[in-house]
Amino acid sequence: MDTSLEKISDPTLAEMGKNLKEAMRMLENSQRRIEEENGKKLISEDIPGPLQGSGQDMVSILQLVQNLMHGDEDEEPQSARIQNIGEQGHMALLGHSLGAYISTLDKERLRKLTTRILSDTTLWLCRIFRYENGCAYFHEEEREGLAKICKLAIHSRYEDFVVDGFNVLYNKKPVIYLSAAARPGLGQYLCNQLGLPFPCLCRVPCNTMFGSQHQMDVAFLEKLIKDDIERGKLPLLLVANAGTAAVGHTDKIGRLKELCEQYGIWLHVEGVNLATLALGYVSSSVLAATKCDSMTMTPGPWLGLPAVPAVTLYKHDDPALTLVAGLTSNKPADKLRALPLWLSLQYLGLDGIVERIKHACQLSQRLQESLKKVDHIKIL
Repeated sequence: MDTSLEKISDPTLAEMGKNLKEAMRMLENSQRRIEEENGKKLISEDIPGPLQGSGQDMVSILQLVQNLMHGDEDEEPQSARIQNIGEQGHMALLGHSLGAYISTLDKERLRKLTTRILSDTTLWLCRIFRYENGCAYFHEEEREGLAKICKLAIHSRYEDFVVDGFNVLYNKKPVIYLSAAARPGLGQYLCNQLGLPFPCLCRVPCNTMFGSQHQMDVAFLEKLIKDDIERGKLPLLLVANAGTAAVGHTDKIGRLKELCEQYGIWLHVEGVNLATLALGYVSSSVLAATKCDSMTMTPGPWLGLPAVPAVTLYKHDDPALTLVAGLTSNKPADKLRALPLWLSLQYLGLDGIVERIKHACQLSQRLQESLKKVDHIKIL
């Protein structure tokens, strides 16, 4: 008998206590069995198959990834859908894995290493693409750099924006000028990111009488700027193209820069023709982009590198404002975005970088010459 029940002298009460304890034990055991069965049922019914049991081995997981990448056997051949990235591509991909490993270092060593990677990559890009004394912001989404630049321009022109917020914009609305040939959706993206209404965008038409019909009409732009100033608005930023998204034409960047300096407007340039700044010969229209306030480049597509970030180069003297705008960061993880490009640029070297861009230009020229021979195709 249970020692706790031995103190009870009444045999009837002792027997009742013994029976109650046995009954409770049986009920608890039954409840435990039900919970275990329900747990097994939960695992079998609610938990996805790959997560059941003690986990999958590395080979099985990689096999699953391979099957997902290649698809079913009855689909088109693998070679037609998966690009051969080459050794230089492997170097870029290595940067992502290496970045995860580097992030495990102690704080001081991590800070020194990430600062070195960021400063090296910034210096190399500024030298290669003739943008002296510039800073760099590395970003995954190609348009993100321009959004950050717009924030910097707002903080620079509206001194009380940090304190009063959007109230200062209400009294003197900012205006962002975009070419009619700008890539689709850019204006909407900027408004969404900045929290600005669509009337803050001004679409500048392209030439209709003289010059390329895909270049921004400079005279009309100046008229728009004067009209906005008369209405009490603040001309804030102009986005020019060095290679429009549709046909690759370059705006008259030199003339636009003069106009922006005259009215205190931030000039941002983007486009594939910026890649030619790395070559020995550069057209005067593209070379003028080196004098702009900021430019966004996409070295990944230019150099055939996968998973490489876009880069926005800019010039600004106030580190406090660039920090508030999100262009600079004290977080090592943000600085590690430059690592894939840091590795790839060293792997290619200056000669390799120039050769790839030159080869792409030659292919484009050869395609244009071939298309000119086709009667029913018009070259724009």
